[in-house]
Amino acid sequence: MQDIRYALRGLWTNRAFTVVAVLCLAFGIGLNTTIFSIVDGVLLKPYPYTDPDRILVVRAHSEKRDIQRSGVSTLDALDLAAASKAFSQITAVQFRSLTISDSGAEPERFQGAAISWDLFPMLGIQPIRGQGFTKAMDAPGAEGVVLISHSVWRDRYHLDESVIGKRVLINAKPAVIVGVMPEKFAFPNNQRLWIPVTPIAGSNPRGQRDLMLFARLAPGASRDAANAEISTVASRLATQYPDSNEGWSIHTESLREAFLPEDVTRVIWIMMASVTLVLFIACSNVANLQLARAAGRRRELSVRSALGAGRGRILRQLITESVVLSLSSLILAIPLASVGTRLIQGAMPPDQVPYYITWAVDWRTLAFSAGVAIVTAVLFGLLPALQASRGNLVDSLKEGTRGNSVRRSPLRSALVVVQVSLALVSLVGALLFVRTFKNLNSYDVGFDPAPLLTMRFYMPGEVYEAKDSKSRRVEDVVRRVEALPRIKQAFGSNLIPLSGGGGEGGVIIDGKPVEAGREPFISLVGVTPHFHRTLGVEITEGRDFTDAEGWSDQPLAIVNHTMATRFWPGQTPVGGRFRMAGADQAPWYTVIGVAPDIKHDDIDPADEPTPAAYVPFHFQQTFSTGLTIRVDGDPVSVVPAVREAIKASDSTMPVSAVATMEAVRALGFWQYGLFGWIFGVTGIVGLLLASVGVYGVLSYVVSQRTAEIGVRMALGAERGRVLRLIVGHGIVLAGTGVVIGLVLAPIGTRFGRSLFYNVSPFDPLTFGSVAAFLLLVAVIASYVPALRATRVNPVTALRGD
Repeated sequence: MQDIRYALRGLWTNRAFTVVAVLCLAFGIGLNTTIFSIVDGVLLKPYPYTDPDRILVVRAHSEKRDIQRSGVSTLDALDLAAASKAFSQITAVQFRSLTISDSGAEPERFQGAAISWDLFPMLGIQPIRGQGFTKAMDAPGAEGVVLISHSVWRDRYHLDESVIGKRVLINAKPAVIVGVMPEKFAFPNNQRLWIPVTPIAGSNPRGQRDLMLFARLAPGASRDAANAEISTVASRLATQYPDSNEGWSIHTESLREAFLPEDVTRVIWIMMASVTLVLFIACSNVANLQLARAAGRRRELSVRSALGAGRGRILRQLITESVVLSLSSLILAIPLASVGTRLIQGAMPPDQVPYYITWAVDWRTLAFSAGVAIVTAVLFGLLPALQASRGNLVDSLKEGTRGNSVRRSPLRSALVVVQVSLALVSLVGALLFVRTFKNLNSYDVGFDPAPLLTMRFYMPGEVYEAKDSKSRRVEDVVRRVEALPRIKQAFGSNLIPLSGGGGEGGVIIDGKPVEAGREPFISLVGVTPHFHRTLGVEITEGRDFTDAEGWSDQPLAIVNHTMATRFWPGQTPVGGRFRMAGADQAPWYTVIGVAPDIKHDDIDPADEPTPAAYVPFHFQQTFSTGLTIRVDGDPVSVVPAVREAIKASDSTMPVSAVATMEAVRALGFWQYGLFGWIFGVTGIVGLLLASVGVYGVLSYVVSQRTAEIGVRMALGAERGRVLRLIVGHGIVLAGTGVVIGLVLAPIGTRFGRSLFYNVSPFDPLTFGSVAAFLLLVAVIASYVPALRATRVNPVTALRGD
């Protein structure tokens, strides 16, 4: 307590030192706490299920078809469950869009899932109202039932307790609400409605791999044993059912491997490394301040030593001061971290982060912050304390009576070099991410998204199960929409560009035989007339569909540039034919035109152009249809009119996912904007701290050399020469740091190689500009104290000595 009281008095007496040190540490610790909250929430916290480490995701893959992660078919899942001893339970999820409608409100479309009756009990999750599914509910021919999320209960039914037992329509089929799930629960990934899976998928063929399996390891079983067991089963199935299973294998993944992309994990750890560099810069700053302060306390420490204080006792006092200083910075660091986490969460689009991932400044984060503060205190306090506590007692006492004591401190100079090198590494990474975001912002998606509006509508009920009923409804909707004022063109499709969709499968090119099972994959997109005209894309070879052809069942196709060059190299594809593999009755499509490539899915720097064919909508009819509209003016302004047109065509069809194409485009790479923002802030803070460090050290060195400068100027030295001497010292220190940083930075940027777009991780422009900028900062930080020193009257400086 005596040491603490003495430390507080000393810090209060030296308030300027205390304020600067606390600010440096607060920013360093605050940034680390903010990013650690993300690391903890995404990578460290266990999933909110019973014994989550024993739950595995079972997936299929085919090296032969170059498919790394696929679902499992219903029949394969049943065979696995029957043969497995390593799993105590195997449950299934089939992702579906589900429309709920009743007499109380407009139909609404939600992300949903068909699930096994025992999935939620396996997770240890129970409804908060009503009951979960039973085995009888999840049986062929069972009455329709549905579980709703808390958000649906709140927003659609206003927390009405009588909702249990309410009869509704799910995708136009009768169902009874049997339960309400807990608040914020949305398994597996932001689902809002759940129905039993067996009535939906129980009759699917073995080759339809659309189930995601969740399995719990049996007591005493290991993941390796489970993988060996299911590999044996997969080999047996491949032998028994070669048409559907040859070349297919099955493997397991942990929940984190299944749900967390590797790139996300990598970038989070890179962010943590980046803010750790900033913390080291802050520690170097405070260590330099401590060294400067210790130089002025040599007489005090010598007197304490002369009165009997041992070196250990003095060390304890100095370390205590460092700990008090560091813990004091927590008072500012924690609010900064709280603001930082809220800003990051606010920058994320709704429903883009899985419900089970949460982060906040909680007790785990506070414990981390306290630990960082203690470690930080040791980092910035130990070396100055060791240096201050050693030395010759008599010399120190004699020195204390003189005003001209100037001691060179290699440690202080080394800390400046460390600061500059770490700042360069941090700034290079930040600039590469900022440039990646800028490049993605100008990514060529193959068309101009500005005048486009997108949405989806769903066709429910048995009426749409009849042949061509969906095609006729889509034709009616498109014609009504195109008749509206200010709408130029529109098309319906199983694809919304940049949002995904469309079909896919192996392709057989007429006249080019290929081994069964090794057919190359293409995207097959069903479109109504005016697809390319709506997007503003010109046909480069051949021609577009006529209106009659676009609404017909003629097997015609327009292929994209990638498909044309890959399957008809050096010749025109127009007039060529292809069909999809896997069905003997599949039509042979005749190519009538070639169009430029357009982006189908989210913007991903690693994506390569995909071969694609566009065929009349008749061949790819879907219950859920995308509508893309070209508008003369603001796309948002026509939303009410379009909704009314769809309602006039069929009032039972819910409309969802209404957005401008520009918003869809931006949503495709929002993560990179967030990464750029975080790394940009980190780099700027690191630069500011390094600048303060360089300025502070050089100011101190110049103040210690005031007498020397006075003597030089009294003897006739020119002001410019003195300025060059001092500024040169700063440039040497900064230049050394820059050289070291240029060696270290490529090691760090190499780990982010896959995250950068259209910029090399070793980009010379980035490295060179950051190095030049840091040298400029060093020149400015050196010049200001040097200029101040040369303005001191030589006589005054000599008298001070």
